[in-house]
Amino acid sequence: MDSASRVYDVVVLGAGPTGENLAERTRAAGLTTVIVENELLGGECSFWACEPSKALLRPVVAQADARHVPGLRRAVEGPLDVPAVLAHRDKMAAYWQDDDQVDWLDSVSVDLIRGHGRLDGPRQVTVDTADGGSVRLTARHAVGVCTGTTTAFPDIPGIRQARPWTNREATAAKHVPDRLVVLGGGVVAVEMATAWQALGSRVTMLVRGTSGLLNRMEPFAGEMVADALRASGVDIRFDTSATEVVREEGSDGPVRVTLTSGETLVADEILVATGRAPHTADIGLETVGLTPGGWLTVDESFRVTEVADGWLYAVGDVNHRALMTHQGKYQARIAGAVIGARAKDRPLDDGRWGAHSPTADSAAVPQVVFCTPEVTSVGLTTRDVERSGRHVNVVDYDIGSIAGAVQFSDEYLGKARVLIDADLQTVVGATFVGPGTQELLYSATVAVTSEVRVDRLWHAVPAFPTISEVWLRILETYRDGARSES
Repeated sequence: MDSASRVYDVVVLGAGPTGENLAERTRAAGLTTVIVENELLGGECSFWACEPSKALLRPVVAQADARHVPGLRRAVEGPLDVPAVLAHRDKMAAYWQDDDQVDWLDSVSVDLIRGHGRLDGPRQVTVDTADGGSVRLTARHAVGVCTGTTTAFPDIPGIRQARPWTNREATAAKHVPDRLVVLGGGVVAVEMATAWQALGSRVTMLVRGTSGLLNRMEPFAGEMVADALRASGVDIRFDTSATEVVREEGSDGPVRVTLTSGETLVADEILVATGRAPHTADIGLETVGLTPGGWLTVDESFRVTEVADGWLYAVGDVNHRALMTHQGKYQARIAGAVIGARAKDRPLDDGRWGAHSPTADSAAVPQVVFCTPEVTSVGLTTRDVERSGRHVNVVDYDIGSIAGAVQFSDEYLGKARVLIDADLQTVVGATFVGPGTQELLYSATVAVTSEVRVDRLWHAVPAFPTISEVWLRILETYRDGARSES
Protein backbone atom coordinates (compact mmCIF):
# COMPACT_ATOMS: atom_id res chain seq x y z
CA MET A 1 0.00 0.00 0.00
CA ASP A 2 1.28 3.41 -1.00
CA SER A 3 1.05 6.34 1.29
CA ALA A 4 1.24 9.99 0.38
CA SER A 5 1.05 13.39 2.02
CA ARG A 6 -0.59 16.42 0.50
CA VAL A 7 -1.20 19.97 1.71
CA TYR A 8 -4.26 22.05 0.83
CA ASP A 9 -5.77 25.24 2.14
CA VAL A 10 -9.07 23.47 2.80
CA VAL A 11 -10.06 19.83 3.25
CA VAL A 12 -13.75 18.92 3.01
CA LEU A 13 -15.12 15.63 4.37
CA GLY A 14 -18.24 14.59 2.48
CA ALA A 15 -19.31 15.33 -1.10
CA GLY A 16 -23.04 15.72 -0.72
CA PRO A 17 -24.60 19.03 -1.84
CA THR A 18 -23.27 20.77 1.28
CA GLY A 19 -19.71 19.55 0.84
CA GLU A 20 -19.74 20.30 -2.87
CA ASN A 21 -20.94 23.86 -2.27
CA LEU A 22 -18.41 24.43 0.49
CA ALA A 23 -15.58 23.18 -1.71
CA GLU A 24 -16.72 25.27 -4.68
CA ARG A 25 -16.98 28.44 -2.55
CA THR A 26 -13.56 28.04 -0.94
CA ARG A 27 -12.06 27.36 -4.34
CA ALA A 28 -13.79 30.46 -5.72
CA ALA A 29 -12.18 32.40 -2.88
CA GLY A 30 -8.79 31.38 -4.25
CA LEU A 31 -8.03 28.55 -1.82
CA THR A 32 -6.75 25.14 -2.86
CA THR A 33 -9.40 22.61 -1.88
CA VAL A 34 -9.80 18.84 -1.80
CA ILE A 35 -12.97 16.91 -1.09
CA VAL A 36 -13.04 13.38 0.37
CA GLU A 37 -15.92 10.99 -0.32
CA ASN A 38 -16.30 7.25 0.16
CA GLU A 39 -19.58 6.84 -1.71
CA LEU A 40 -21.18 8.75 -4.60
CA LEU A 41 -20.57 12.45 -5.20
CA GLY A 42 -23.90 14.14 -4.66
CA GLY A 43 -24.56 12.19 -1.50
CA GLU A 44 -27.84 11.24 0.10
CA CYS A 45 -29.86 13.96 -1.61
CA SER A 46 -28.96 13.03 -5.18
CA PHE A 47 -29.21 9.27 -4.89
CA TRP A 48 -31.27 8.20 -1.87
CA ALA A 49 -33.39 11.14 -0.73
CA CYS A 50 -34.51 14.38 -2.44
CA GLU A 51 -34.12 13.48 -6.10
CA PRO A 52 -35.41 9.89 -6.20
CA SER A 53 -38.15 10.48 -3.63
CA LYS A 54 -39.56 13.45 -5.56
CA ALA A 55 -39.32 11.45 -8.78
CA LEU A 56 -41.52 8.79 -7.14
CA LEU A 57 -43.92 11.41 -5.81
CA ARG A 58 -44.30 13.62 -8.89
CA PRO A 59 -46.56 11.16 -10.81
CA VAL A 60 -48.56 10.55 -7.63
CA VAL A 61 -49.21 14.24 -7.02
CA ALA A 62 -49.88 14.95 -10.70
CA GLN A 63 -52.46 12.16 -10.89
CA ALA A 64 -54.13 13.31 -7.67
CA ASP A 65 -54.38 16.87 -9.06
CA ALA A 66 -55.63 15.68 -12.45
CA ARG A 67 -58.47 13.74 -10.86
CA HIS A 68 -59.94 17.09 -9.80
CA VAL A 69 -59.67 18.78 -13.20
CA PRO A 70 -62.77 18.62 -15.40
CA GLY A 71 -62.02 16.82 -18.63
CA LEU A 72 -59.09 14.90 -17.19
CA ARG A 73 -60.71 12.54 -14.72
CA ARG A 74 -61.37 9.78 -17.21
CA ALA A 75 -57.89 10.09 -18.68
CA VAL A 76 -56.22 9.41 -15.33
CA GLU A 77 -58.48 6.61 -14.12
CA GLY A 78 -56.72 3.42 -13.20
CA PRO A 79 -53.37 2.70 -11.55
CA LEU A 80 -50.07 4.37 -12.24
CA ASP A 81 -47.67 2.77 -14.72
CA VAL A 82 -45.29 1.43 -12.08
CA PRO A 83 -42.42 0.40 -14.41
CA ALA A 84 -42.51 3.87 -16.00
CA VAL A 85 -42.48 5.57 -12.58
CA LEU A 86 -39.54 3.49 -11.40
CA ALA A 87 -37.68 4.09 -14.67
CA HIS A 88 -38.21 7.85 -14.22
CA ARG A 89 -36.91 7.54 -10.66
CA ASP A 90 -33.82 5.73 -11.91
CA LYS A 91 -33.18 8.48 -14.45
CA MET A 92 -33.56 11.24 -11.86
CA ALA A 93 -31.09 9.40 -9.62
CA ALA A 94 -28.66 9.30 -12.58
CA TYR A 95 -28.79 5.50 -12.43
CA TRP A 96 -26.69 5.78 -9.28
CA GLN A 97 -23.68 6.95 -11.26
CA ASP A 98 -21.84 10.15 -10.31
CA ASP A 99 -19.91 10.85 -13.53
CA ASP A 100 -21.61 14.24 -14.03
CA GLN A 101 -20.79 15.24 -10.46
CA VAL A 102 -17.14 14.29 -10.97
CA ASP A 103 -17.01 16.36 -14.16
CA TRP A 104 -18.52 19.35 -12.34
CA LEU A 105 -16.00 19.07 -9.51
CA ASP A 106 -13.20 19.04 -12.05
CA SER A 107 -14.70 22.11 -13.79
CA VAL A 108 -14.41 24.15 -10.58
CA SER A 109 -10.84 22.93 -9.93
CA VAL A 110 -11.55 21.01 -6.73
CA ASP A 111 -9.52 17.83 -6.19
CA LEU A 112 -11.24 14.58 -5.24
CA ILE A 113 -9.98 11.68 -3.16
CA ARG A 114 -12.26 8.66 -2.97
CA GLY A 115 -12.06 6.89 0.34
CA HIS A 116 -12.95 7.11 4.02
CA GLY A 117 -11.57 10.26 5.63
CA ARG A 118 -10.94 10.68 9.35
CA LEU A 119 -9.59 13.55 11.40
CA ASP A 120 -6.17 12.72 12.79
CA GLY A 121 -5.35 15.67 15.01
CA PRO A 122 -5.54 19.43 14.38
CA ARG A 123 -5.79 20.23 10.65
CA GLN A 124 -4.93 16.63 9.78
CA VAL A 125 -7.05 14.13 7.82
CA THR A 126 -6.12 10.55 6.98
CA VAL A 127 -7.88 8.89 4.06
CA ASP A 128 -8.09 5.14 3.49
CA THR A 129 -8.48 5.24 -0.27
CA ALA A 130 -10.71 3.09 -2.42
CA ASP A 131 -7.69 1.36 -3.96
CA GLY A 132 -6.35 0.24 -0.59
CA GLY A 133 -3.84 3.03 -0.12
CA SER A 134 -3.57 5.80 2.42
CA VAL A 135 -3.27 9.57 2.01
CA ARG A 136 -2.48 12.07 4.74
CA LEU A 137 -3.91 15.53 4.18
CA THR A 138 -2.92 18.74 5.93
CA ALA A 139 -5.20 21.77 5.86
CA ARG A 140 -3.50 25.15 6.09
CA HIS A 141 -6.69 26.97 7.03
CA ALA A 142 -9.77 24.79 7.52
CA VAL A 143 -11.32 21.35 7.60
CA GLY A 144 -15.04 21.21 6.81
CA VAL A 145 -17.11 18.33 8.15
CA CYS A 146 -20.06 17.83 5.79
CA THR A 147 -20.81 14.17 6.49
CA GLY A 148 -24.56 14.60 6.99
CA THR A 149 -26.77 12.11 8.77
CA THR A 150 -27.81 8.50 8.74
CA THR A 151 -30.91 6.64 9.85
CA ALA A 152 -31.54 6.67 13.60
CA PHE A 153 -32.80 3.21 14.50
CA PRO A 154 -35.34 2.95 17.32
CA ASP A 155 -34.62 0.65 20.25
CA ILE A 156 -36.85 -2.21 19.08
CA PRO A 157 -35.72 -5.83 19.52
CA GLY A 158 -34.94 -7.42 16.17
CA ILE A 159 -35.24 -4.28 14.08
CA ARG A 160 -31.73 -4.33 12.64
CA GLN A 161 -31.70 -8.10 12.12
CA ALA A 162 -34.91 -7.78 10.11
CA ARG A 163 -33.03 -5.82 7.44
CA PRO A 164 -35.57 -2.98 7.29
CA TRP A 165 -35.86 -0.35 4.66
CA THR A 166 -34.31 3.01 5.45
CA ASN A 167 -34.75 6.03 3.20
CA ARG A 168 -32.17 4.42 0.90
CA GLU A 169 -34.11 1.24 0.25
CA ALA A 170 -37.42 3.11 0.13
CA THR A 171 -36.24 5.45 -2.62
CA ALA A 172 -34.26 2.85 -4.60
CA ALA A 173 -36.55 -0.20 -4.41
CA LYS A 174 -36.98 -2.13 -7.65
CA HIS A 175 -40.36 -3.63 -6.78
CA VAL A 176 -43.56 -2.61 -5.01
CA PRO A 177 -44.09 -4.53 -1.76
CA ASP A 178 -47.64 -5.80 -1.33
CA ARG A 179 -47.60 -4.77 2.34
CA LEU A 180 -45.45 -2.01 3.84
CA VAL A 181 -45.24 -0.98 7.49
CA VAL A 182 -43.87 2.52 8.09
CA LEU A 183 -42.44 3.45 11.49
CA GLY A 184 -42.73 7.20 12.05
CA GLY A 185 -44.90 10.18 11.24
CA GLY A 186 -42.42 12.77 9.97
CA VAL A 187 -41.56 13.97 6.48
CA VAL A 188 -39.89 10.79 5.20
CA ALA A 189 -42.67 8.61 6.63
CA VAL A 190 -45.42 10.74 5.09
CA GLU A 191 -43.78 11.08 1.68
CA MET A 192 -42.92 7.40 1.35
CA ALA A 193 -46.36 6.30 2.59
CA THR A 194 -47.87 8.58 -0.06
CA ALA A 195 -45.67 7.21 -2.84
CA TRP A 196 -45.86 3.50 -2.13
CA GLN A 197 -49.58 3.45 -1.37
CA ALA A 198 -50.19 5.07 -4.76
CA LEU A 199 -47.85 2.58 -6.43
CA GLY A 200 -49.83 -0.36 -5.07
CA SER A 201 -48.67 -1.16 -1.53
CA ARG A 202 -51.01 -1.57 1.39
CA VAL A 203 -49.37 0.82 3.83
CA THR A 204 -49.70 0.85 7.62
CA MET A 205 -48.14 3.74 9.54
CA LEU A 206 -47.20 3.28 13.20
CA VAL A 207 -46.86 6.67 14.87
CA ARG A 208 -45.61 6.80 18.43
CA GLY A 209 -47.51 9.35 20.50
CA THR A 210 -50.69 11.26 19.82
CA SER A 211 -49.39 14.57 18.49
CA GLY A 212 -50.17 13.65 14.89
CA LEU A 213 -48.24 13.61 11.64
CA LEU A 214 -45.62 16.26 10.85
CA ASN A 215 -45.67 17.32 14.48
CA ARG A 216 -43.06 20.07 14.04
CA MET A 217 -45.42 21.94 11.75
CA GLU A 218 -48.80 23.54 12.37
CA PRO A 219 -51.24 20.89 13.73
CA PHE A 220 -53.76 21.44 10.94
CA ALA A 221 -51.13 20.44 8.38
CA GLY A 222 -50.71 16.98 9.86
CA GLU A 223 -54.46 16.59 10.25
CA MET A 224 -55.13 17.39 6.61
CA VAL A 225 -52.39 15.05 5.43
CA ALA A 226 -53.68 12.26 7.69
CA ASP A 227 -57.17 12.67 6.25
CA ALA A 228 -55.81 12.43 2.71
CA LEU A 229 -53.65 9.40 3.47
CA ARG A 230 -56.56 7.59 5.05
CA ALA A 231 -58.75 8.43 2.05
CA SER A 232 -56.11 6.84 -0.20
CA GLY A 233 -56.17 3.65 1.87
CA VAL A 234 -53.29 4.12 4.32
CA ASP A 235 -53.93 2.66 7.80
CA ILE A 236 -52.57 5.22 10.32
CA ARG A 237 -52.26 4.10 13.92
CA PHE A 238 -51.37 6.78 16.44
CA ASP A 239 -50.02 6.06 19.92
CA THR A 240 -48.74 2.76 18.57
CA SER A 241 -45.23 1.34 18.62
CA ALA A 242 -43.55 -1.90 17.65
CA THR A 243 -42.20 -4.03 20.49
CA GLU A 244 -40.49 -6.63 18.30
CA VAL A 245 -39.68 -7.12 14.63
CA VAL A 246 -38.81 -10.51 13.10
CA ARG A 247 -37.94 -11.31 9.49
CA GLU A 248 -38.89 -14.87 8.63
CA GLU A 249 -37.56 -17.33 6.05
CA GLY A 250 -34.36 -15.55 5.09
CA SER A 251 -33.91 -12.19 3.41
CA ASP A 252 -37.06 -12.42 1.28
CA GLY A 253 -39.39 -13.66 3.98
CA PRO A 254 -42.25 -11.70 5.53
CA VAL A 255 -41.73 -9.34 8.46
CA ARG A 256 -43.73 -9.87 11.64
CA VAL A 257 -44.24 -6.73 13.70
CA THR A 258 -45.55 -7.06 17.25
CA LEU A 259 -47.37 -3.97 18.51
CA THR A 260 -47.75 -2.50 21.98
CA SER A 261 -51.35 -3.72 21.90
CA GLY A 262 -50.17 -7.30 21.43
CA GLU A 263 -51.41 -7.45 17.85
CA THR A 264 -49.07 -8.79 15.16
CA LEU A 265 -48.82 -7.24 11.69
CA VAL A 266 -47.34 -9.16 8.78
CA ALA A 267 -45.67 -7.15 6.01
CA ASP A 268 -43.30 -7.64 3.11
CA GLU A 269 -41.13 -4.68 4.11
CA ILE A 270 -40.81 -2.35 7.08
CA LEU A 271 -39.51 1.21 6.69
CA VAL A 272 -37.69 2.90 9.58
CA ALA A 273 -38.44 6.63 9.34
CA THR A 274 -38.20 7.67 12.96
CA GLY A 275 -35.43 10.23 12.72
CA ARG A 276 -31.83 10.94 11.75
CA ALA A 277 -28.50 10.62 13.57
CA PRO A 278 -25.26 12.52 12.83
CA HIS A 279 -22.81 10.68 10.61
CA THR A 280 -19.88 11.35 12.95
CA ALA A 281 -19.17 8.03 14.65
CA ASP A 282 -16.13 7.12 12.58
CA ILE A 283 -14.53 10.38 11.41
CA GLY A 284 -11.87 10.77 14.10
CA LEU A 285 -13.57 13.33 16.34
CA GLU A 286 -11.81 11.88 19.36
CA THR A 287 -8.45 13.00 17.92
CA VAL A 288 -9.49 16.65 18.34
CA GLY A 289 -11.19 16.29 21.72
CA LEU A 290 -14.77 15.71 20.55
CA THR A 291 -17.14 12.83 21.26
CA PRO A 292 -17.68 10.48 18.30
CA GLY A 293 -21.24 10.04 17.11
CA GLY A 294 -22.59 13.39 18.30
CA TRP A 295 -23.96 16.50 16.67
CA LEU A 296 -21.37 19.25 16.21
CA THR A 297 -22.09 22.58 17.89
CA VAL A 298 -21.14 25.61 15.79
CA ASP A 299 -21.17 29.39 15.94
CA GLU A 300 -22.95 31.60 13.41
CA SER A 301 -20.16 31.13 10.86
CA PHE A 302 -20.25 27.31 11.35
CA ARG A 303 -16.96 26.98 13.21
CA VAL A 304 -17.08 24.16 15.77
CA THR A 305 -17.11 25.93 19.11
CA GLU A 306 -15.34 23.25 21.13
CA VAL A 307 -12.20 23.13 18.98
CA ALA A 308 -9.42 25.64 19.60
CA ASP A 309 -7.97 27.94 16.93
CA GLY A 310 -11.15 27.96 14.82
CA TRP A 311 -9.99 25.66 12.02
CA LEU A 312 -12.78 23.06 12.18
CA TYR A 313 -16.15 23.81 10.54
CA ALA A 314 -19.31 21.68 10.57
CA VAL A 315 -21.76 22.54 7.82
CA GLY A 316 -25.17 21.16 6.90
CA ASP A 317 -27.15 18.44 8.65
CA VAL A 318 -24.25 17.48 10.90
CA ASN A 319 -24.67 20.65 12.99
CA HIS A 320 -28.37 19.88 13.58
CA ARG A 321 -29.59 23.39 12.72
CA ALA A 322 -31.83 22.51 9.79
CA LEU A 323 -31.77 19.04 8.24
CA MET A 324 -32.60 20.08 4.67
CA THR A 325 -30.49 20.14 1.52
CA HIS A 326 -31.21 23.75 0.61
CA GLN A 327 -30.25 24.91 4.10
CA GLY A 328 -27.02 22.92 3.97
CA LYS A 329 -26.14 24.55 0.66
CA TYR A 330 -27.00 27.97 2.10
CA GLN A 331 -24.75 27.32 5.10
CA ALA A 332 -21.97 26.14 2.79
CA ARG A 333 -22.05 29.33 0.75
CA ILE A 334 -21.67 31.37 3.92
CA ALA A 335 -19.00 29.12 5.48
CA GLY A 336 -17.02 29.03 2.23
CA ALA A 337 -16.95 32.81 2.00
CA VAL A 338 -16.05 33.11 5.70
CA ILE A 339 -13.15 30.65 5.35
CA GLY A 340 -11.90 32.57 2.32
CA ALA A 341 -12.08 35.92 4.10
CA ARG A 342 -10.33 34.64 7.21
CA ALA A 343 -7.61 32.93 5.19
CA LYS A 344 -6.82 36.19 3.43
CA ASP A 345 -7.23 38.36 6.56
CA ARG A 346 -10.15 40.23 5.06
CA PRO A 347 -12.80 41.72 7.32
CA LEU A 348 -16.14 39.96 7.00
CA ASP A 349 -17.90 43.25 6.22
CA ASP A 350 -15.51 44.55 3.57
CA GLY A 351 -18.16 44.74 0.86
CA ARG A 352 -17.16 41.53 -0.92
CA TRP A 353 -20.17 39.57 0.30
CA GLY A 354 -22.63 40.67 -2.32
CA ALA A 355 -25.94 39.02 -1.39
CA HIS A 356 -24.34 36.87 1.30
CA SER A 357 -24.27 37.68 5.00
CA PRO A 358 -21.18 36.68 6.98
CA THR A 359 -23.48 34.85 9.39
CA ALA A 360 -26.46 32.64 8.73
CA ASP A 361 -30.05 33.81 9.11
CA SER A 362 -32.02 31.06 10.84
CA ALA A 363 -35.31 32.97 11.09
CA ALA A 364 -36.66 31.71 7.78
CA VAL A 365 -36.13 28.01 7.09
CA PRO A 366 -38.40 26.95 4.19
CA GLN A 367 -39.69 23.40 3.89
CA VAL A 368 -41.92 21.48 1.49
CA VAL A 369 -43.53 18.11 2.17
CA PHE A 370 -44.29 16.62 -1.24
CA CYS A 371 -47.44 14.71 -0.41
CA THR A 372 -51.12 15.15 -1.24
CA PRO A 373 -51.98 17.77 -0.22
CA GLU A 374 -48.63 19.55 -0.32
CA VAL A 375 -47.44 21.18 2.89
CA THR A 376 -45.13 24.20 2.88
CA SER A 377 -43.87 26.29 5.76
CA VAL A 378 -41.33 28.92 6.71
CA GLY A 379 -40.48 30.72 9.93
CA LEU A 380 -42.37 30.32 13.21
CA THR A 381 -45.38 28.17 14.02
CA THR A 382 -47.98 28.84 16.69
CA ARG A 383 -46.19 26.31 18.91
CA ASP A 384 -42.98 28.31 18.55
CA VAL A 385 -44.86 31.44 19.53
CA GLU A 386 -46.36 29.79 22.60
CA ARG A 387 -42.90 28.77 23.79
CA SER A 388 -41.34 32.17 23.13
CA GLY A 389 -44.06 34.35 24.59
CA ARG A 390 -43.94 36.54 21.51
CA HIS A 391 -47.11 38.51 20.72
CA VAL A 392 -48.38 37.64 17.25
CA ASN A 393 -51.61 37.77 15.32
CA VAL A 394 -52.69 34.52 13.68
CA VAL A 395 -54.36 34.90 10.29
CA ASP A 396 -56.08 31.82 8.81
CA TYR A 397 -57.66 31.63 5.38
CA ASP A 398 -59.40 28.94 3.30
CA ILE A 399 -57.35 28.73 0.11
CA GLY A 400 -60.18 26.88 -1.64
CA SER A 401 -62.28 30.06 -1.74
CA ILE A 402 -59.79 31.83 -4.04
CA ALA A 403 -60.50 31.99 -7.77
CA GLY A 404 -57.05 30.66 -8.61
CA ALA A 405 -57.64 27.60 -6.44
CA VAL A 406 -60.98 26.91 -8.11
CA GLN A 407 -59.22 27.14 -11.49
CA PHE A 408 -56.53 24.75 -10.21
CA SER A 409 -59.07 22.08 -9.30
CA ASP A 410 -62.65 21.74 -8.25
CA GLU A 411 -63.26 20.71 -4.64
CA TYR A 412 -59.94 22.34 -3.73
CA LEU A 413 -59.05 21.75 -0.09
CA GLY A 414 -56.39 24.02 1.39
CA LYS A 415 -55.57 26.27 4.27
CA ALA A 416 -53.18 29.16 4.85
CA ARG A 417 -51.87 30.43 8.17
CA VAL A 418 -49.70 33.53 8.47
CA LEU A 419 -48.25 34.83 11.74
CA ILE A 420 -47.77 38.60 12.02
CA ASP A 421 -45.75 40.17 14.81
CA ALA A 422 -48.19 42.51 16.56
CA ASP A 423 -45.49 45.01 17.50
CA LEU A 424 -43.25 45.01 14.44
CA GLN A 425 -46.08 44.46 11.95
CA THR A 426 -43.98 41.94 10.02
CA VAL A 427 -44.62 38.37 8.87
CA VAL A 428 -42.75 35.92 11.11
CA GLY A 429 -44.19 32.62 9.90
CA ALA A 430 -46.36 31.06 7.22
CA THR A 431 -47.84 27.63 6.53
CA PHE A 432 -49.75 26.65 3.40
CA VAL A 433 -51.47 23.31 2.82
CA GLY A 434 -53.05 22.44 -0.50
CA PRO A 435 -52.30 21.52 -4.11
CA GLY A 436 -49.75 23.80 -5.77
CA THR A 437 -48.80 25.60 -2.57
CA GLN A 438 -45.08 24.95 -2.96
CA GLU A 439 -45.09 27.92 -5.35
CA LEU A 440 -46.22 30.18 -2.51
CA LEU A 441 -43.24 29.35 -0.36
CA TYR A 442 -40.60 31.63 -1.82
CA SER A 443 -42.76 34.73 -1.48
CA ALA A 444 -43.34 33.81 2.17
CA THR A 445 -39.63 33.24 2.69
CA VAL A 446 -38.81 36.65 1.21
CA ALA A 447 -41.43 38.29 3.44
CA VAL A 448 -40.04 36.66 6.62
CA THR A 449 -36.37 37.14 5.75
CA SER A 450 -36.78 40.74 4.61
CA GLU A 451 -39.00 41.66 7.58
CA VAL A 452 -41.40 43.36 5.21
CA ARG A 453 -44.01 45.43 7.01
CA VAL A 454 -47.64 44.66 6.35
CA ASP A 455 -48.27 48.16 5.02
CA ARG A 456 -45.76 47.44 2.23
CA LEU A 457 -47.15 44.00 1.44
CA TRP A 458 -50.38 45.67 0.32
CA HIS A 459 -48.43 46.97 -2.67
CA ALA A 460 -47.17 43.52 -3.73
CA VAL A 461 -50.14 42.81 -5.99
CA PRO A 462 -50.83 39.12 -6.79
CA ALA A 463 -51.90 38.25 -10.32
CA PHE A 464 -55.50 37.15 -10.91
CA PRO A 465 -56.54 34.36 -10.97
CA THR A 466 -53.68 32.61 -9.17
CA ILE A 467 -53.38 30.84 -5.85
CA SER A 468 -50.97 33.58 -4.77
CA GLU A 469 -54.00 35.85 -4.39
CA VAL A 470 -54.26 34.23 -0.95
CA TRP A 471 -51.78 36.90 0.17
CA LEU A 472 -54.32 39.64 -0.53
CA ARG A 473 -57.05 37.75 1.31
CA ILE A 474 -54.75 37.22 4.28
CA LEU A 475 -54.03 40.94 4.47
CA GLU A 476 -57.74 41.73 4.27
CA THR A 477 -58.48 39.23 7.02
CA TYR A 478 -55.74 40.76 9.16
CA ARG A 479 -57.10 44.24 8.58
CA ASP A 480 -60.60 43.09 9.59
CA GLY A 481 -59.32 41.41 12.76
CA ALA A 482 -57.40 38.19 13.36
CA ARG A 483 -57.02 36.25 16.57
CA SER A 484 -54.14 37.18 18.84
CA GLU A 485 -51.72 34.72 20.40
CA SER A 486 -48.79 35.18 22.73
